[in-house]
Amino acid sequence: MGVQFGSFDDICGTAALVVCPLVGTAQGIEPSCYSRNVEVGGNLIFQPSTCFVHIVAIIMTAIMIFHIRSKYTAVGRKEIVMFFYMYTVIELLAMFLDSNIIPTANASYPWFAAIYTGLVASAFCCLLINGFVGFQFAEDGTPLSLWFLRISSLVVFGVGFFIAIATFKGFAGFSYSKPIALWIIYILWPIICAAVYVISQLVLVFRTLEDRWPIGDIVFGAAFFTVGNVLLFAFSVTICDAIKHYIDGLFFFTLCMLLSVMMVYKYWDSITREDLEFSVGSKAAVWEVKDPLLSNGLDYSEEDTASAYHGGVAPSLVGGVSGQQLYQKGGMGMRGYPPSDRY
Repeated sequence: MGVQFGSFDDICGTAALVVCPLVGTAQGIEPSCYSRNVEVGGNLIFQPSTCFVHIVAIIMTAIMIFHIRSKYTAVGRKEIVMFFYMYTVIELLAMFLDSNIIPTANASYPWFAAIYTGLVASAFCCLLINGFVGFQFAEDGTPLSLWFLRISSLVVFGVGFFIAIATFKGFAGFSYSKPIALWIIYILWPIICAAVYVISQLVLVFRTLEDRWPIGDIVFGAAFFTVGNVLLFAFSVTICDAIKHYIDGLFFFTLCMLLSVMMVYKYWDSITREDLEFSVGSKAAVWEVKDPLLSNGLDYSEEDTASAYHGGVAPSLVGGVSGQQLYQKGGMGMRGYPPSDRY
């Protein structure tokens, strides 16, 4: 297969992409070989094996988001979790679009496909910006860092959405027969963002980290991304014919993209260390202050309810230490949390 700049003819002739029914001709471009359909409840479901991978991807991403959010003081936590939220929405939309739950002949399909295109472009923009969070050009978790990421992603989403819907509908000078701008935002832009992210993380590891093991996560992530694209755009028809239309290259592409995203999480997790001294875990009650004057006569004499953190005063056998004393002697903030905990 030869890839021609600005043309989806060869690409869509090989791979069943979301945008293929809407570009090239008025009827779109149909791949020469694609996964066979199954009938469920009187409805035809396209790409059933790929839809299964979409469901697995949503579940795995939810698990990764849970673990990221539990690392309260990890560097870049709020920035990287936004990428995983976007990926979850992309997989959900792709499941509906690939499976024909939203039929290609439906009037809403171009709009959902445009949203999908904008989200893909926006997610790669988010990943690109996350690649520079570790360099601390702006302190992570601050409004400057977060709003720069949000606004940039929103702008890229708006540009991608407009280019896609204008190409599908043929207005504002765009045409489905010459989808050059759509080709750039859908095919070229993700490759550029992924390449810049990999290079920036390699520079970060070599310059700032003594541990070289995270390089393995970067290499594996880049390898999965590359293999997924090669299998989709070069060998999809070969795979489809060899396995008698049960699966095609889109199945392996979706699976490899999931593995790439998992490597992004694995890499981020390996280079971030949570500051347990200031983290708020499941035992939050340890930090609570129980003042005997506010206990309504309850006796806390047998319970160690105060933290000795930074010289905090332990409760006596008679009563306990007041919240004011703990604040003055222990250096604690309101409700017993450290003043420096900004998460």
